[in-house]
Amino acid sequence: MSKEHYNLLLADDDEDDCLFFKEALDEIAVSTNLSMVHDGVQLMDYLKTNISNFPDVLFLDLNMPRKNGLECLDEIKNDEKLKNLSIIIFSTSLDSEIVNNLYIKGASYYIRKPGDFSKLKTVIEKALNVASENNFKQPERAKFILQP
Repeated sequence: MSKEHYNLLLADDDEDDCLFFKEALDEIAVSTNLSMVHDGVQLMDYLKTNISNFPDVLFLDLNMPRKNGLECLDEIKNDEKLKNLSIIIFSTSLDSEIVNNLYIKGASYYIRKPGDFSKLKTVIEKALNVASENNFKQPERAKFILQP
Protein backbone atom coordinates (compact mmCIF):
# COMPACT_ATOMS: atom_id res chain seq x y z
CA MET A 1 0.00 0.00 0.00
CA SER A 2 2.93 2.28 -0.49
CA LYS A 3 1.62 5.57 -1.78
CA GLU A 4 2.60 9.19 -1.94
CA HIS A 5 -0.06 10.69 0.30
CA TYR A 6 -1.74 9.41 3.48
CA ASN A 7 -5.00 10.35 5.15
CA LEU A 8 -4.30 10.18 8.87
CA LEU A 9 -6.68 10.33 11.79
CA LEU A 10 -5.42 11.18 15.27
CA ALA A 11 -7.66 10.30 18.21
CA ASP A 12 -6.25 12.06 21.27
CA ASP A 13 -7.85 14.26 23.94
CA ASP A 14 -4.64 16.10 24.86
CA GLU A 15 -4.54 19.41 22.93
CA ASP A 16 -0.77 19.81 23.33
CA ASP A 17 -0.12 16.30 22.03
CA CYS A 18 -2.37 17.00 19.04
CA LEU A 19 -0.53 20.25 18.29
CA PHE A 20 2.91 18.58 18.54
CA PHE A 21 1.71 15.72 16.32
CA LYS A 22 0.48 18.16 13.66
CA GLU A 23 3.69 20.20 13.83
CA ALA A 24 5.77 17.01 13.51
CA LEU A 25 3.80 15.95 10.44
CA ASP A 26 4.45 19.34 8.86
CA GLU A 27 8.20 18.73 9.18
CA ILE A 28 8.52 15.17 7.88
CA ALA A 29 9.07 14.05 4.29
CA VAL A 30 5.79 12.15 4.02
CA SER A 31 2.76 13.86 2.45
CA THR A 32 -0.26 13.63 4.77
CA ASN A 33 -3.69 15.01 5.47
CA LEU A 34 -4.51 15.00 9.19
CA SER A 35 -7.95 14.89 10.79
CA MET A 36 -8.39 14.86 14.57
CA VAL A 37 -11.00 13.71 17.07
CA HIS A 38 -10.74 14.18 20.82
CA ASP A 39 -12.60 11.28 22.40
CA GLY A 40 -13.66 7.75 21.61
CA VAL A 41 -17.28 8.60 20.83
CA GLN A 42 -16.17 11.22 18.28
CA LEU A 43 -13.76 8.67 16.82
CA MET A 44 -16.40 6.02 16.23
CA ASP A 45 -18.84 8.60 14.80
CA TYR A 46 -16.10 9.85 12.45
CA LEU A 47 -15.21 6.36 11.22
CA LYS A 48 -18.83 5.45 10.57
CA THR A 49 -19.77 8.68 8.76
CA ASN A 50 -16.63 9.72 6.82
CA ILE A 51 -16.48 6.90 4.31
CA SER A 52 -15.34 9.25 1.50
CA ASN A 53 -12.44 10.56 3.63
CA PHE A 54 -11.63 7.30 5.39
CA PRO A 55 -8.17 7.28 7.02
CA ASP A 56 -5.31 5.12 5.81
CA VAL A 57 -3.99 5.04 9.37
CA LEU A 58 -5.48 5.79 12.78
CA PHE A 59 -3.12 7.00 15.53
CA LEU A 60 -5.03 6.03 18.67
CA ASP A 61 -4.42 7.27 22.19
CA LEU A 62 -5.54 4.88 24.94
CA ASN A 63 -6.59 7.35 27.64
CA MET A 64 -9.53 9.29 26.23
CA PRO A 65 -12.84 10.37 27.77
CA ARG A 66 -16.27 8.89 27.00
CA LYS A 67 -14.77 5.79 25.36
CA ASN A 68 -11.11 4.81 25.78
CA GLY A 69 -8.74 3.60 23.09
CA LEU A 70 -9.01 -0.07 24.04
CA GLU A 71 -12.81 0.08 23.76
CA CYS A 72 -12.47 1.76 20.36
CA LEU A 73 -9.94 -0.84 19.18
CA ASP A 74 -12.37 -3.62 20.14
CA GLU A 75 -15.26 -1.90 18.40
CA ILE A 76 -13.25 -1.26 15.22
CA LYS A 77 -11.88 -4.79 14.99
CA ASN A 78 -15.38 -6.25 15.52
CA ASP A 79 -16.97 -4.11 12.77
CA GLU A 80 -16.89 -5.71 9.33
CA LYS A 81 -16.55 -2.31 7.58
CA LEU A 82 -13.80 -1.01 9.88
CA LYS A 83 -11.76 -4.07 10.88
CA ASN A 84 -9.05 -3.63 8.22
CA LEU A 85 -8.16 -0.11 9.36
CA SER A 86 -4.49 0.15 10.31
CA ILE A 87 -4.27 1.30 13.94
CA ILE A 88 -1.09 2.62 15.50
CA ILE A 89 -1.46 2.96 19.26
CA PHE A 90 0.02 6.28 20.40
CA SER A 91 0.18 6.39 24.20
CA THR A 92 2.29 7.50 27.15
CA SER A 93 2.02 4.09 28.84
CA LEU A 94 4.35 1.19 28.11
CA ASP A 95 2.85 -1.45 30.37
CA SER A 96 3.86 -4.81 28.86
CA GLU A 97 0.55 -6.48 29.73
CA ILE A 98 -1.41 -3.71 28.00
CA VAL A 99 0.94 -3.77 24.98
CA ASN A 100 0.53 -7.55 24.65
CA ASN A 101 -3.25 -7.19 24.88
CA LEU A 102 -3.25 -4.52 22.15
CA TYR A 103 -1.19 -6.78 19.90
CA ILE A 104 -3.57 -9.70 20.45
CA LYS A 105 -6.56 -7.44 19.72
CA GLY A 106 -5.09 -6.49 16.34
CA ALA A 107 -3.38 -3.11 16.64
CA SER A 108 -0.80 -2.65 13.86
CA TYR A 109 1.97 -0.94 15.85
CA TYR A 110 2.61 0.66 19.22
CA ILE A 111 4.39 3.97 19.82
CA ARG A 112 5.15 5.35 23.25
CA LYS A 113 4.72 9.11 22.99
CA PRO A 114 8.18 10.65 23.13
CA GLY A 115 8.62 13.83 25.15
CA ASP A 116 11.17 15.20 22.68
CA PHE A 117 9.90 16.88 19.48
CA SER A 118 12.69 15.58 17.24
CA LYS A 119 12.02 12.02 18.45
CA LEU A 120 8.33 12.54 17.78
CA LYS A 121 9.06 13.52 14.17
CA THR A 122 11.38 10.55 13.77
CA VAL A 123 8.96 7.98 15.17
CA ILE A 124 5.96 9.25 13.18
CA GLU A 125 7.93 9.17 9.92
CA LYS A 126 9.32 5.74 10.83
CA ALA A 127 5.81 4.47 11.63
CA LEU A 128 4.44 5.57 8.28
CA ASN A 129 7.40 4.17 6.35
CA VAL A 130 7.56 0.83 8.19
CA ALA A 131 3.80 0.36 8.14
CA SER A 132 3.68 1.20 4.43
CA GLU A 133 6.48 -1.27 3.62
CA ASN A 134 4.49 -3.92 5.50
CA ASN A 135 1.25 -3.01 3.65
CA PHE A 136 -0.12 -1.78 6.99
CA LYS A 137 -0.42 -5.33 8.29
CA GLN A 138 0.47 -6.30 11.83
CA PRO A 139 4.14 -7.34 12.09
CA GLU A 140 5.55 -10.14 14.21
CA ARG A 141 5.34 -9.34 17.95
CA ALA A 142 9.05 -8.42 18.22
CA LYS A 143 8.51 -5.52 15.74
CA PHE A 144 5.21 -4.27 17.22
CA ILE A 145 6.72 -1.47 19.34
CA LEU A 146 8.26 1.32 17.25
CA GLN A 147 11.00 3.45 18.77
CA PRO A 148 12.52 6.71 17.47
